[in-house]
Amino acid sequence: MSEREVTIAAYYFPNYHLDPRNEKWHGEGWTEWELAKRATPRFEGHEQPLVPLHGYEDESDPEVMRKKIAMATAHGVDAFIFDWYWYGGRPYLERALETAFMPNAPARDMKFALMWANHHWVNIHPWKSATPATQLESGSVDAGQFRAATDYLVERYFSHPSYLRLDGRPYLSIYDLHTLVEGLGGLDRTKVALDDLRVRAARAGHGEIHLNAIAQELPVLPQESADLDVAAVVSRLGFDSVTSYVWVHHYPLPTLLTPYADVLNEAEKGWETLAARFDRPYFPNVTVGWDSSPRTVQSDRHNPGLGYPHTNIISDNTPEQFGRALEKVRTFAEKTNAPLVTINAWNEWTEGSYLEPDTIHRYGRLEQIRRVFGSRP
Repeated sequence: MSEREVTIAAYYFPNYHLDPRNEKWHGEGWTEWELAKRATPRFEGHEQPLVPLHGYEDESDPEVMRKKIAMATAHGVDAFIFDWYWYGGRPYLERALETAFMPNAPARDMKFALMWANHHWVNIHPWKSATPATQLESGSVDAGQFRAATDYLVERYFSHPSYLRLDGRPYLSIYDLHTLVEGLGGLDRTKVALDDLRVRAARAGHGEIHLNAIAQELPVLPQESADLDVAAVVSRLGFDSVTSYVWVHHYPLPTLLTPYADVLNEAEKGWETLAARFDRPYFPNVTVGWDSSPRTVQSDRHNPGLGYPHTNIISDNTPEQFGRALEKVRTFAEKTNAPLVTINAWNEWTEGSYLEPDTIHRYGRLEQIRRVFGSRP
């Protein structure tokens, strides 16, 4: 390709650096690498542990992030969409973005955006079966906290030269519509809050913003809910587009080891279904894989009947299968003029969905992105 027709944006999960709250909950020096390191094969055919080719790096180190950015851009990843958290009146897990990514991005013309991951934070690091999933932080915000959080992100991120814009508009995605509406006190009050965000962003010199909603049909994380007419809510609240975070929000995994090709078949049909369901543009999602077993206590028997993180697993998610998914999503994006394709994920190591090189497939998945979509000119 001589020029990029679509932005390839990979979700980035920033739990691989030190954070004071993590150390309070889990002990000094803890990051989620600890779960990845301890993962074991739990049944025949189960591929664990998944080992990063470049080691268990500190993502808040600017030099480490510089290498990640170079790796991403060399293989056709245009942007990271950072999972962004706001709990108790302040951000959480923000150092990878603020300390390491933002200073490095302009040199490689790498873009970034935020997906406000406004779900409740639950102690599943790891989760012991037959125990309650303890809520550590609430993802709900009232009007005051919504304003504080969005003031922070508008002032801190939107003016950065590498912030991702679609048609000149800063892109901001919201993960959990149910929690958003519940915290703000209903649809009418949520509409007021979102409209006010648009006004404040414009007054700050950013013009119109592009608000994106994450579609979910199946709950995954503990305390998630799917009892919402997402299409009606998206329309009522005036979102500009819809996308997905991960395939398992839409398609159940019927067997312990569900072949990637089977899930891809459902996803390909699902892009058409989702595009027809919403009266806003739908940006398709490709998922690399799924295996949340590292977030379980490894001595427990893996029992999908217990729910997340004891879920069924996507198997045979080879680079070649991922490449087939990319070919199909490119066809869909060209047909619908979608300006953005989201990929889950750059580094969801403890959910088995990552583009970063591992010791098995090395750079294979990244090479598929470059093969299908090309590199930027």
